[in-house]
Amino acid sequence: MRILGIDPGYAILGYGVIDAAGTRTAAVDYGVIETKAGEPFPERLERLYAGVRQLIGQYRPDAAAFEELFFYRNTTTAFAVGAGRGVALLAAQQSGLPLYEYTPMQIKLAVTGDGHADKHAVQQMVRVLLSLPRVPKPDDAADALACALCRAGTSGPAAEEYRIR
Repeated sequence: MRILGIDPGYAILGYGVIDAAGTRTAAVDYGVIETKAGEPFPERLERLYAGVRQLIGQYRPDAAAFEELFFYRNTTTAFAVGAGRGVALLAAQQSGLPLYEYTPMQIKLAVTGDGHADKHAVQQMVRVLLSLPRVPKPDDAADALACALCRAGTSGPAAEEYRIR
């Protein structure tokens, strides 16, 4: 199964593509889609949408996994990140992919065995689980890979619990 993991954002959206077969996982690609601070907001959203569509066309994933947003103190930032998440969801939905969503705690638990693990521990386990020579950078890409690994670790009826409907 090929999985596209997404760490939502509007300035920086992290992505990670993995192949998973049983307990074996391998990184296919990872990185970020960036938008420029000076760009009009609708153009930034369009760039995110087009970027996710391009990734889906290039890698042909079987599913997309999104990190669930947590509450921000700054409501302006929360709305902007939510809009970025929305266009990424739309791009994946229009491509016919099944969509899954996991909380940061669920992702940490799946990757490290500790739902309260710090960012460094998650990044190190992503490196180990995917046999990468170094920790993926930037952090957003590592988070997206972790999200994809979380999806890879859930299957059958358990996976349906996390499906976005």
